Amino acid sequence: MDNQEKRYIEDFKTYLSVEKNFSEYTLKAYSSDIISFILWLNNKSCCEADFNTLREYLHFIQRFDYKKTTIARKVAAIRTFYKFLYRERYIDSNPALSLSAPKRPKSLPKFLTPDEVEQILNNVEIQTPAGFRNRVILELLWATGMRVSELSNLNFGDLNLEENEIKVFGKGSKERIVLISQRAKKYLIQYINSARQLIAPGYNIGEINDNSPLFINNTGFRLQNKTIRKVINDTVNKIELPKKVTPHVFRHSFATRLIENGADLRVVQELLGHAGISNTQIYTHISMKHMRDVYDSAHPHS
Repeated sequence: MDNQEKRYIEDFKTYLSVEKNFSEYTLKAYSSDIISFILWLNNKSCCEADFNTLREYLHFIQRFDYKKTTIARKVAAIRTFYKFLYRERYIDSNPALSLSAPKRPKSLPKFLTPDEVEQILNNVEIQTPAGFRNRVILELLWATGMRVSELSNLNFGDLNLEENEIKVFGKGSKERIVLISQRAKKYLIQYINSARQLIAPGYNIGEINDNSPLFINNTGFRLQNKTIRKVINDTVNKIELPKKVTPHVFRHSFATRLIENGADLRVVQELLGHAGISNTQIYTHISMKHMRDVYDSAHPHS
């Protein structure tokens, strides 16, 4: 890989982070996928690759035992990379326009019942300022359906607690408003008024302004996604909940709860920040499956 291609990759990573607002996980995955592709080209410039070259690469990676979802991600990474190169005029035409990925297997998102959510929330250790912060974070994930990256990027200027609203910047830096419950609001206010200034003892966290991060770590810097994931993992392991729980499972649980209680699909779409209604419709399938499961277990003649 020559210096020019290294520059392409660094510029691509900046594009994914700043303009596309991709999560840290997706950014690392896409970068790794593109590096692997460029290394496979074996001294042939990525700017010289045509559609047949890309198809040849797809045939190559299908020799390995990758899941369809992994191959689909690699294709998405290549498509996004060449879209970026074309936009920046590094190439005259985009060879990945017609590149297609294998169809992903359709599976329903995993979700938690309200009782399971409460069990997790009530077992977060809140005796320390950081522990109380963690409880607030999980309360917000459950109350708003935010992505974990959206939550960690919150600043004080995004809060409108008088109206129980929070401004969120989602994928592609698209702005939307999410609503918070009275309980989540109460915990958040208590965190702001007392716990936050005690989280980083010995560090100057400065005066709060609109650009100050809402959630900070023990050195006063913005809290990272991996810390939130660890909090959830530690709590779930402690209570031995027989489910794999991620921050995104809280998002799925939020949406499923709304649908089960009769929320309009368009409203749920707006709250989740989905670009199209098709992404939101999956939760109606979850709701119907849940209803069938309840019926089958409760009806004497099911």
